Amino acid sequence: MRIFITGASGFVGSAIVQQLLQRGHEVLGLVRSEQATIQLTATRAAVLRGDVNDPEILWQGASTCDAVIHTAFNHDFSQFKANCEADRKVIETLGEALVGTDKPLVITSGTGLLRADRAVTEDDRVSDGSDVVPRAASEEAAAVAAAKGVDVYTVRLPASVHGVGDHGFIPILIGLAREKGESAYVAEGANRWPAVHRFDAAAVYRLIVEKRPILKVFHAVAEDGIPFREIAEEIGKGLGLPIVGKTGDAITAHFGWFAHFAAMGCTASSEKTRKTLGWMPSGSGLLADITHAGYLA
Repeated sequence: MRIFITGASGFVGSAIVQQLLQRGHEVLGLVRSEQATIQLTATRAAVLRGDVNDPEILWQGASTCDAVIHTAFNHDFSQFKANCEADRKVIETLGEALVGTDKPLVITSGTGLLRADRAVTEDDRVSDGSDVVPRAASEEAAAVAAAKGVDVYTVRLPASVHGVGDHGFIPILIGLAREKGESAYVAEGANRWPAVHRFDAAAVYRLIVEKRPILKVFHAVAEDGIPFREIAEEIGKGLGLPIVGKTGDAITAHFGWFAHFAAMGCTASSEKTRKTLGWMPSGSGLLADITHAGYLA
């Protein structure tokens, strides 16, 4: 199978490329920079050079492959809503390119969009629209494509997709701890973050395009919810810094724009994902990775 992947040089995308090639698939990876081109070429994947926001490039990639996996996303939180709307357009374009074909489209979302007083499941849907939760734009676009007959799958990633080379939430927390001289959590730190190792997450995408299951929404979640206080404690111990809880104005003073994410809690089940795909995550856990995967170097 020949598979078109956006974000092919990214943290998750590059892991997907590696797994697909190991399984004997062909990969066409969309990359933007010269460095990413060199990186992807070294893996034996084919390279499509261009911008994910260019509709012609997306049509070219989708029309010449048997499946599409979309992982690219601009994580500049200073323009988060605009980036979410851009992702909507990308998914809509990919969907249009696949109308009338039997090719699967796998898009990326997050478990953090969901709210419940229990572990959220693959059956749960986002209750607030993108006008309230901007990142919901991706799932809204997937629904539009599905309504046009496109075979769309959604992979929801947890708050932390971790491993060597991570540049997501955990490195941000470590940077804040170094800057402020203490590792912090919100209130009692009881809010929980689900997590998954990047190679375990990659396996979910791979299994979807290989198996084409009836289930359409999947949770790439290995650990359903780690108390945020334990994350802060692991960071504090590793850096030799005090570990403190923050309340009131002190939350914003420490976390700044990241305060919302530091307080976020969303335990997530992956029971249906494991059962449907035969997925058995085997990578190291988040707390172990904080200590041993180079985060604190």
